[in-house]
Amino acid sequence: MKLVIQIPCYNEAASLGATVTAIPREIDGIDSVDILVIDDGSTDGTAEVARSLNVNHVVSHRRNRGLAAAFQTGIDASLRAGAGIIVNTDADNQYHASDIELLIGPILRGEADIVIGDRQVGTNHHFSSGKQALQRIGTGVVRHLAGVDIPDAVSGFRAMSREAAMQINIVSRFSYTTEMLILAGQRRMAVVSVPVRTNAPMRGSRLFKSIPHFIFNTSITIARAYALYNPLNTFLLIGSSIALIGALPVLRFLWLFLAGNSSGHIQSLVLGGVLIIIGFITLLFGIVADLIGRNRQMLEMALFKLRKIEERLDRVE
Repeated sequence: MKLVIQIPCYNEAASLGATVTAIPREIDGIDSVDILVIDDGSTDGTAEVARSLNVNHVVSHRRNRGLAAAFQTGIDASLRAGAGIIVNTDADNQYHASDIELLIGPILRGEADIVIGDRQVGTNHHFSSGKQALQRIGTGVVRHLAGVDIPDAVSGFRAMSREAAMQINIVSRFSYTTEMLILAGQRRMAVVSVPVRTNAPMRGSRLFKSIPHFIFNTSITIARAYALYNPLNTFLLIGSSIALIGALPVLRFLWLFLAGNSSGHIQSLVLGGVLIIIGFITLLFGIVADLIGRNRQMLEMALFKLRKIEERLDRVE
């Protein structure tokens, strides 16, 4: 079985060497280990550094497209390279490369489709108390929405089987971590977590400029991903909330009407009626969105089968 370790990079020439050098080339249960570097429009010569390190594959974007796009490009390239298992790691040497063997263990044993490396943020001295709190809140939200019991939802150190990778299609522009878990939960994949070690940070995060920026973009990504894969539930919640608010002034009008004091309160009836109608229309939007979502699922199934056909053709050749 071939293991492909993909490393999304954006201006990582200074740290890429340490990351690649630390990756083990022999792992029990693995026939060969390939390293794939995805150069996301770097301007510091990251691709040239990767080639000088004799990595097996280098894929480059003409311009910076973001971490999520680089991750998806890596998945596609890893599948074309014949990966049986794909491991994603960061280029800044954040994770202990020797823990890759622990990360892929559940997949080799047939216990999981996807494995997330748990950085044990609550006790990790590399994370500030503020980041620890944000990680706990974010992970709790994703765990509830995705229906997967993962203690570190935003960890980028993760492994996936070939079958799981064929079903992953990331559309977010910010980060792949939360959308991937919501997708895995929707597909009823077996997702587990293993504790991993981290190294001291070599630089600040390039994914976000500040904590408020990170919170805003992560919240948008989670909301968009959940709405994408659960449109009926999303619109049902929104529509029901609007209709419930609209019911309050209607009930107030009815109470006053039965009490013989309805004059001058017709505004409550109009306002409530308008909100109830808006809520009902929102629910109809949800039904339409759910039907569109079913079509998207069929397209994804067709894409999965197409990838399987291409795999068989590659074997024949």
